[in-house]
Amino acid sequence: MQDLSDYLKKEFGEKVYRLSLSSGCSCPNRDGKIGTGGCSFCSEGGSGEFAAAFRPIQEQMEEAKKRIISKTSAKKFIAYFQSYTNTYGDPLRLKQLYQEALIPDDIVALSLGTRPDCLDDAILEMLSDLQKIKPVWIELGLQTIHEHTAKNIRRGYSLAVFEKAYLDLKDRNIPVIVHVIMGLPGETKEDMLETITYLSKLSPSLDGIKIQNLQVLKNTDIGRDYEKNPFHIMSLEEYSDLLVECEKILPASTVLHRMTGDGPRNLLIEPQWSLNKKHVLNTLRKKRAKAKNSL
Repeated sequence: MQDLSDYLKKEFGEKVYRLSLSSGCSCPNRDGKIGTGGCSFCSEGGSGEFAAAFRPIQEQMEEAKKRIISKTSAKKFIAYFQSYTNTYGDPLRLKQLYQEALIPDDIVALSLGTRPDCLDDAILEMLSDLQKIKPVWIELGLQTIHEHTAKNIRRGYSLAVFEKAYLDLKDRNIPVIVHVIMGLPGETKEDMLETITYLSKLSPSLDGIKIQNLQVLKNTDIGRDYEKNPFHIMSLEEYSDLLVECEKILPASTVLHRMTGDGPRNLLIEPQWSLNKKHVLNTLRKKRAKAKNSL
């Protein structure tokens, strides 16, 4: 597997930073189309607590750039829309919004987090048009291939829906990044590795993956369940070992976009070890490097 930072340097010649932005979209699992509570692990921020509030897009982008430039020498950026479902809404409005986000020369790509059941023909046509301007990545929240877990977390769509969306995107040469969560309640290590094995066998091959440990947050159904009946939370050692096993399974061409969760400090119940992000990343990198050197 390739790390995202290395991939971006190869593609764009230097380090690239993500601008966390808001599209103003909702989610069919929140507005009543599918459900009203969202996925059981999802907070009120729609898994995008670090994104900007919805305002004119150029205003959001300038503020996000200032924050990053104050700490780095950043010159190139990805317009990253993470929270809620960023292909859910009027295609014309979304197309205008995303076209505007792609205007600045220092924006090298557009990345949209979404659900597989929110990619109809009009949206797919919109994405194809945007792809002609600059690279567009679609991030699909799969989390698990197991239907019993999907039902428990109220994901709201079947694996068959994911498979169709994946092929529809790949048929249009749109790169796909899949999100998976390790440590969902009731899943064994074997279950988690089955999800990774499934993704490793996708054809055409998977472009990228975001792997993270479950973040148990306050004011979520999983958080309330945990406080009533605590379930197993992986230790950093367990999670590190699991990540190494995942890397052995996935194709070398797949880009690793994320390897740990990053929950808000004021909402996080478990795992507390994830709050020390620098230590977590160093531990994961050392474990991965040791595994590679032992081959």
